[in-house]
Amino acid sequence: MPCVTEIEPSIFYVGVNDRCKSLFEGLWPLPDGVSYNSYLIRDEKTALIDTVDAAFTERFLAQIEAVQGDSPIDYLIINHMEPDHSASIRAIRSRYPHIVLVGNGKTRSMLEGFYGIRDGFCEIKENDVLSLGQKTLRFYMTPMVHWPETLMTYCPDTQTLFSGDAFGCFGPVDGGITDTEIETDRYWSEMFRYYSNIVGKYGTPVQNALQKLRQVEIKSICPTHGPVWKREIARVLSIYDRLSRYEGEEGITVVYGSMYGHTEQMAEIIARRLVGKGIKTIRMHYTGKSDVSYMLSDVFRYRGLIIGSPTYMNGVFPHIECLLSKIEARELSNRIFGCFGSFTWCGGAIKQLTAFAQRMQWEIAAPPVEMKQGITPDIERACIALADAMYERVSHHP
Repeated sequence: MPCVTEIEPSIFYVGVNDRCKSLFEGLWPLPDGVSYNSYLIRDEKTALIDTVDAAFTERFLAQIEAVQGDSPIDYLIINHMEPDHSASIRAIRSRYPHIVLVGNGKTRSMLEGFYGIRDGFCEIKENDVLSLGQKTLRFYMTPMVHWPETLMTYCPDTQTLFSGDAFGCFGPVDGGITDTEIETDRYWSEMFRYYSNIVGKYGTPVQNALQKLRQVEIKSICPTHGPVWKREIARVLSIYDRLSRYEGEEGITVVYGSMYGHTEQMAEIIARRLVGKGIKTIRMHYTGKSDVSYMLSDVFRYRGLIIGSPTYMNGVFPHIECLLSKIEARELSNRIFGCFGSFTWCGGAIKQLTAFAQRMQWEIAAPPVEMKQGITPDIERACIALADAMYERVSHHP
C-alpha cells in the first residue's frame, strides 16, 4: 500500500526509504539506510519536485498515483541531477508524456548526457516564477551546493522551501515525515556527517545560498534526504551556517593509527589530560575501527584536532594518510592542530603531519611529540604538555 503524507495544504510527500543500501555514493556507510524525497504539489497545474533512485521507480510511481490517480502532471521541477534524485525521470516521462521538465541551463545539458533527453524542457533562471494557479514557485540558483546545476524552489504561498540536497541528512524517515511527528535526536549527527562528507568542500557556495534564503520567510524545508523540517528550521540553518564558515564548536577530535598499541598509549595519555583540564567534548577515533566519514564529521564539527600516527614506510600510517587527503580536498580552515607519533628505527610521520598542518594554514598549538619505540617519563610529560597547550587554545579561542 502506498504511503503518502500531506505536509502542507495540497503539497504531498511521495518519496521512498532505502533501508538496504549500505554505502552512499559507494563510499559512506549507511547503518540505517537513507530516504529519497520527492514532493507533489496539486493545483490548477500539478508539479512534481525531483524523483528518486532507479531501484525504487515502481514504488515511486505508486506513491504518485495514490495522490494523482489518472490525472496528468504538468511539470517536473529538477532541483538536482544526481542520479539518486534524477534516475526515475525517464520513467516519469514515459508515464506522463506531456510533462514539462523544468531546470536551468546546466540541468538541460545533464539531462541529455545522462538520459538522452533533448525536448520538453523549460529553462529557468534566477528569481523566475512559475504559476501553478493558486500557488507559484520561485527559483533560486545555488550552484555548487553541491553540483554545478543545483537550485532551490520556493513556494511563497505556503512558505515552503524545496532545498535539494541542502539541509538533508543520512537515515530513513521512520513513519513520520516532518520533524513535528518524530523524535529527531538521531538525525543531528547524521546531518554533520552528511555535510562534512558530501558538501564540505563548498563553504562559499553554501554561504551564498544562505544569503539568498535570508530574503524569504520559511515555514517548511523539504530536502531530498531526511525529515521535512518545520520545528527545527532555525537549528538546521544555524548548522549549515556554522559548518560553511568552518567555525568549529568547542571540543577536540583525537584521531590515531596504531599497529601494536604504542601510539595508542600516547593518545590515551593526551585524552585523559584533556579531560582533567576540563574539556568535556572529546571524540576519539582509532583508524582501525572508525570509518573515515565519522572522523571527517567530527573534524568539521570541533575546533581542535590532534592526530597521532606511527611511521609507516617512512611516512604516515595509511589510514591517517587517507584522512589527511580527504580533509585537504575539502579545504577545511580554522582548526587548532596538534600531532604525535611513534617510530622504531626511522621517523617520518611527524614531519608529514606538520607539513600537512602548514599547508592547511592551521594554528599548531604545540611542538609535536615523537616517541622512539616505547613510553618513557619524558614522552609522557611531552604528551601532557601537548594536551595542556591544546586546552589553552581551544578553550580560549576567540
